Amino acid sequence: MKKLLVITCLLLSISSFSQGIFGKNPYRNQQEWDKQRLHYGYFLGFSSYNFKFDYAKSFHEKNGSNEILVTPSTGFNVGLVGNLRIMEYLDLRFEPGLYYTKRKLFYPHIANPDQNMRDVTSTYIHFPLLLKFSALRAGNVRPYILAGLSESLNLSSNETAKEDNYAGRFRMRKWTANYELGLGIDLYFEHFKFSPSIRGVFGLQDELVRDRAANSPWTGDIESMKSRGIFVNFTFH
Repeated sequence: MKKLLVITCLLLSISSFSQGIFGKNPYRNQQEWDKQRLHYGYFLGFSSYNFKFDYAKSFHEKNGSNEILVTPSTGFNVGLVGNLRIMEYLDLRFEPGLYYTKRKLFYPHIANPDQNMRDVTSTYIHFPLLLKFSALRAGNVRPYILAGLSESLNLSSNETAKEDNYAGRFRMRKWTANYELGLGIDLYFEHFKFSPSIRGVFGLQDELVRDRAANSPWTGDIESMKSRGIFVNFTFH
């Protein structure tokens, strides 16, 4: 009977919460929140980075269809949010954050198993400037889309290192520019606003630092290497 009572109370609480947030006539939390000229928050989340390679014709002439394979892993994100209200449905956001990720590269055209793998660990300080386009608020729910540009500082780039892949060191550019597109939803609670979102990040610049040998099997005949990423952030205001 005690377990049944606890379960019943829990179900009633969930039902009441759902009705309050998503119901037909929910009570409206934080009714004046979006009228603030400037407000702040923070986010936590996770990310998955990849690489997009573009090859010169000579690469396929030498190696056939053996293109470089990228295995991404899930990293974590943490950062701050500054939000400037421009008008009722448009905000400007600055979201500086720390992003940690790891990618594994496999070179199938390199026969030596000691040389055909590279672990690329990156720690980025990410500086995005985004426009937030919000829909009309419905109760305590307000969807939005994001678009903007960003700069990323790769603290693990090895750009200035003298050693290259012949010494087992993979090198990337320290700075890179990106454009970003995403969507999310604002959920208004009694004492705060919670905003989960998902965003795609697309590198605009070649990030690969070539080896000193022009015919390097790791960097030769590669026209560009650009980052691609997916961010899932949970923002609290």
